[in-house]
Amino acid sequence: MLATVEPRDEPDLRKRRGAFFTPAPIADFLAAWATGGRPDARVLDPTCGEAVFLLAAARRLAANGADPATTGEVLHGVDLHQASLEHSRALLKAEGFDANLIAGDFFAQPTPAQLGGTLGWMDAVVGNPPFVRYHDHKGQTRRRSAAAALAQGVRLSGLASSWAALLVHACSFLKPDGRVALVLPAELLTVGYAEPVRRWLRERFASVHLVLFEQLQFRDAEEQVVLLVAQGSGGCDAFALHQVRDAEELERLHVFDGVAVAPQAQGKWTDLLLPTERRALFRRVTTRHFADLGSYGAPELGTVTGANAFFALTEATRERFNIAGNDLTPIVPPGTKHLQGSRFTRGRWEQLRLQGERVWLLNPKTNRPRGGLARYIAHGRGLGVHDAYKCTVRTPWWRPPVVGAPDVFFTYMSHRYPRLIANEAGVSFVNSMHGVVLRADAPTIARDALPLLALNSVTMLGAEVFGRSYGGGILKMEPSEAAVLPVPSPALLARAWKTIHKRREHLDELLRAGHWQQVVEEIDAAVLIQGAGLPPQDVLALRFEASRLRRRRTRKDD
Repeated sequence: MLATVEPRDEPDLRKRRGAFFTPAPIADFLAAWATGGRPDARVLDPTCGEAVFLLAAARRLAANGADPATTGEVLHGVDLHQASLEHSRALLKAEGFDANLIAGDFFAQPTPAQLGGTLGWMDAVVGNPPFVRYHDHKGQTRRRSAAAALAQGVRLSGLASSWAALLVHACSFLKPDGRVALVLPAELLTVGYAEPVRRWLRERFASVHLVLFEQLQFRDAEEQVVLLVAQGSGGCDAFALHQVRDAEELERLHVFDGVAVAPQAQGKWTDLLLPTERRALFRRVTTRHFADLGSYGAPELGTVTGANAFFALTEATRERFNIAGNDLTPIVPPGTKHLQGSRFTRGRWEQLRLQGERVWLLNPKTNRPRGGLARYIAHGRGLGVHDAYKCTVRTPWWRPPVVGAPDVFFTYMSHRYPRLIANEAGVSFVNSMHGVVLRADAPTIARDALPLLALNSVTMLGAEVFGRSYGGGILKMEPSEAAVLPVPSPALLARAWKTIHKRREHLDELLRAGHWQQVVEEIDAAVLIQGAGLPPQDVLALRFEASRLRRRRTRKDD
């Protein structure tokens, strides 16, 4: 009998609290390992939901020789959602099992090492912690969770989602030789806020296994997941990494099938998604022939207006209110759909101006607005723009902190891949993209060369490794992530540009027409084969991995 979702618990309600139904093969696999063949293993599910894991553990204990009537002494579950607990109890009872079910916030449960602890030491922790993002994980619950993690020596940032603290707190209930088997979001590998957790894993457990899936495993959820299977204490130098297609392959997973990996001491572990040989190839090529984008210039945010619809003006609005040119700054319109190809020219800006796009940014130089400017500001006040948060924290509210024109634009939200675009028009920008002002010692060709030469398989693979995946397959790169994007080193840039610069117009036409794969092949030949001297088979391997991770993220073919 499989656990089912309680009928009154609608999908939207579960989604809001980060709860998703765990496929039975995953729960069975983790419960079997966690109980370790013992009939008396004490098992804790800190967010037990609809009893998927408790049922799997109960069945496993019974198979190991336990009396079903005694499972209430060794199975323990906690959950905030009373209806889920009632459903769990009914499901367990229907199969002759029992469990100690506690209604409440798991973070309020003292550990066995603290005064007032009632749950006691556990042989295993299993489950699927709710994935509640930082903007919903707030108030007293966030403070309590952060304190629980800090009590175990893990200091989490304010951006941390709920699963991070729950993992740390749950493991504080384990015996020294205890086991943890949890479903976690793949953010464990990819996001900056999980850095303390990644460091803690290496220091806490004697053995760590990570299981990665090629396909999505959760109904109604777009999150990629990773299975964390760890035991013992004292720290470890390497992890075992397993890659499977889906949950059905788990039963064929053998203990000796894993590949030993030594995660980086700090930073993301996204490159663990790459097979060992190709991960080594990627690291070798980037170390020898590539440089961080930040070494050319630091990526920075565009102007944060608080209300782009008001502060970004069309030519018609400028004329209607008769706003003088010195109170405006030319910009690339908000969004990135206007950034086609590898260049943004003055001619393209003029075209967008005539087409009625928002090409002006309000940037008054005076403290005493008059005439058309005063009328437009009054118009904004009538719309309530002055009450927008970003407007309330600056004086005067109608003067946004306009950033200067960058040398290169960077599209930090992407479907296929992030792009660099040469800002030949010399215009400013808002925060729908990043900008890069090149360092004084950057090569003079960098503005023109980087946008095209970054369309190589190493840089595109680097975007998948260092960026972060969001729902719907969007790849996002914050300034700190964009800064470590591998791009051709100055020496490689110079060599490849000698080959490519005469083809610039043609390649730009191909990009605007959507033939980006053809462009990548030509850039790979110039950058990786001719410039870096890589064998063609290595280039094909890197291109394949970039495409594979992109398909994994978007669930679409290139």
